[in-house]
Amino acid sequence: MKVVVLGAGVVGTAAAWYLSKDGHDVTVLERHEDVARGTSQSNAGLVSPGDSTAWASPAALTTFVKSLFRSDLGIKVRFSLDPQFLSWCLRFLMQCTQSRANANTEIKLRLAFYARQCINALQEETGISYDDRRKGILYFYRSQQSMDAGIKHMQYIAERGLAIEVVDRERLVALEPGLAAVKHQLAGGVYSSMDQTGDSSLFTRSLAEQARVRHGVDFRFGTTVTGLDVQGGRVKAVLTDRGPVSCDAVVLSLGPESALLARKIGIDVPVYPVKGYTATLPIDADKGPTMGGVDEDRLIAYSRLGNRLRLASTAEFAGYDRSFKPADFATMFRTAHDLFPGAIDETKAVLWSGLRPMMPGSVPVHGQARYENLFLDTGHGHVGWTMACGSGKLVADLVSGRKPEIDTAGLLYRN
Repeated sequence: MKVVVLGAGVVGTAAAWYLSKDGHDVTVLERHEDVARGTSQSNAGLVSPGDSTAWASPAALTTFVKSLFRSDLGIKVRFSLDPQFLSWCLRFLMQCTQSRANANTEIKLRLAFYARQCINALQEETGISYDDRRKGILYFYRSQQSMDAGIKHMQYIAERGLAIEVVDRERLVALEPGLAAVKHQLAGGVYSSMDQTGDSSLFTRSLAEQARVRHGVDFRFGTTVTGLDVQGGRVKAVLTDRGPVSCDAVVLSLGPESALLARKIGIDVPVYPVKGYTATLPIDADKGPTMGGVDEDRLIAYSRLGNRLRLASTAEFAGYDRSFKPADFATMFRTAHDLFPGAIDETKAVLWSGLRPMMPGSVPVHGQARYENLFLDTGHGHVGWTMACGSGKLVADLVSGRKPEIDTAGLLYRN
């Protein structure tokens, strides 16, 4: 079949890879001039089943409401009368019961485990390099109170298959010598040995090249999708600013813009953009962390990408605004200096902000949507890098008419 994938981020590119492996004639349409120029360009770098806890929960609801009035929280909300924002908030509210939080967490964890297997198998098959490290991730806490709460969250997913180790400050520093300077500021942490790190942008570029060379995938850059030509219950062509592109099947992976296109053809995909900020800095080979980590009290994540340090923070509801200012990174840099003194020079930082495509329940959506040859692969939120390969393999199975390897309960689109 001729399959057109909309979006060349890590999610769309992974789908294109698996579809092309199945023998389909794959074209990828992307408005930017290269792959991974949107959400996938810069993130925390964490491939983390350990971060599978759903955002929507009773505790998150309290934080969300507080963020309307305070600016010092990891979640920031600019209140808006935008109907899509209000609708998303209502749906988020409906997901904030403990039962829904537990169910959504279990679905995310199932996909994250599967995706981890897929990305590691893909790397073994292709030999691509993307500054990956399979040393695990440390989730650490500055107070016993926050650590007790964090352990409770992690124990829930540990009971469902995540390998974790609760560590005191001595063991924490033994695992990560880079944190020795703040040893006495930390209560301890949780070590998730199954988690990994890597550069999603480098991965996506490398995978796209493999898809071109091995399977003839056609990436068309500088091409903006404007709509879909639907006739008789099928998508006949993708409409773009460079003319129509005919197709036998379409995969929608436009990240935060997915909902905008879907609404044009009467499909409700409740994806809403949530802005995050990252800074990437050069670091001496002998300084800084050796694995990924999350300062859970300050809600700042980091990863070691070769001789670079990636810092990431904040979940800001600000519509489709991608702008940033130096002050947005102040807490991030203060924390990095605190954790790794002498390791960074923020004057050399590459600053970035981008939009995560969040679903109200934190679970991405896949599969057939209204029209028999239109498939979704979107809404991965802050864990798109973690879930991309598992989602790509799942969607390729669905497009090809195969039974997926993964249990699809809770993962498929329902109109």
